[in-house]
Amino acid sequence: MAVCTLAHPSPEALRDEEIRKILSDRVDSQAQSVGIVVGMIYPSGRRIIAHGRRGRDDARAVDGGTVFEVGSVTKVFTALLLADMVARREAALSDAAAVDLPAAAILPARSGKTITLVDLATHTSGLPRLPDNLDPADPANPYADYSVGQLYEFLARYELTREIGAAYEYSNLGYGLLGHVLAMGAGASYESLVRARITSPLNMRSTAVALSADMRDRAAVAHDATLEPVPYWDLPTLPGAGALRSTADDLLNFLEAVLGFRHSPLAAAFAIMPDTRRPIDASDVETALGWVVSRKGGDEIIWHNGGTGGHMAFVGYRPKTRTGIVVLANAAAPAGFDDIGLHLLDAALPLAEPKRPRKVAKVDPKLFDFYVGRYQLAPDFILTVTRRDNRLFAQATGQVEAEIFPQGEKEFFYKVVDAQISFETEAGGRAFGLVLHQNGQHLSASRLD
Repeated sequence: MAVCTLAHPSPEALRDEEIRKILSDRVDSQAQSVGIVVGMIYPSGRRIIAHGRRGRDDARAVDGGTVFEVGSVTKVFTALLLADMVARREAALSDAAAVDLPAAAILPARSGKTITLVDLATHTSGLPRLPDNLDPADPANPYADYSVGQLYEFLARYELTREIGAAYEYSNLGYGLLGHVLAMGAGASYESLVRARITSPLNMRSTAVALSADMRDRAAVAHDATLEPVPYWDLPTLPGAGALRSTADDLLNFLEAVLGFRHSPLAAAFAIMPDTRRPIDASDVETALGWVVSRKGGDEIIWHNGGTGGHMAFVGYRPKTRTGIVVLANAAAPAGFDDIGLHLLDAALPLAEPKRPRKVAKVDPKLFDFYVGRYQLAPDFILTVTRRDNRLFAQATGQVEAEIFPQGEKEFFYKVVDAQISFETEAGGRAFGLVLHQNGQHLSASRLD
């Protein structure tokens, strides 16, 4: 356990003992992670509290210098690159996204309108969450073999299903494309662009795509929801969507600059990011450039989370109190750890209730053959169930494949997300449909023959 105490704690801050209790509950009692690091910054200073180990089989304690994958928190950095280019008048938010791409890259258009940089940066481009030609050789590292050629091939044939800018749809593809476009325009790799414009000016020496030898020595092992070690993710074609690795120390440096505690050449860019907003799906939640903005009365929390196959991250700040929070964990817990970050920013926001652990039941694998097939949840949303050896997998349209585990003969659950599947069967045992249980909803799907 590592602690950097605050000399004069803010009245908003929870006591160290309270935070330690939250972390120990998640690690020791609920087995939601192997280690968790929390970084906090207030007008009076910064502190770090950590609990747990770097890996299931690595007894070294996690601390502010431990390296984690930050997943989609990378999108904040991608949006900051865009905002910095706008501040320097090197680009405009209204620029066509295809302007710096080669002729081989043809972006979809609709009603005479083309996708712009701001459409990509606010998840309103009309592009889906993932391309349908993402077919990883290794599902444990799903983006590793996705090529630029495959990206261009998908974009050239994809037809937008709605008007550009009409609605929010979270898109890893869109942000991966945005990072690719910005790098192409700058004539640099995405990583070198982030290093030159963000991490070097902010003294973030342990934030990168590629792990240096020193970072590798401080890296936390990645674990799935059952706390089994899993590989890190690689995103060579779509790094702007989620390729960065970082530490709590570095991300506090980042928040210091966001909150104005640290002078940086990025001040104008940081100011641009929250000013451009589009609605998500609730009156009190908006998307800004790279950030999610949650509003309550005259108060706001500005944040983003991230997750890979074995790490989870949260970075957020509250402008009214000038406070910021970082949460990093080395396991892909289905419920995530956003509630910890939001609770530390506003104690009125509750912590999540502990999830009841699910146990894998012993089921005859021969039953799996009855469930293999395609199930239609919506006109453009199909769940494909496949069997490999004695394991069952499900893949939704535009999403990566994930294993589902039996908790009964007809009931299965995911470990990577908090979701379950119930198969509906005929007298002979063959499934004619299923029900997907997720986020309090129960969605029925008919089997497609």
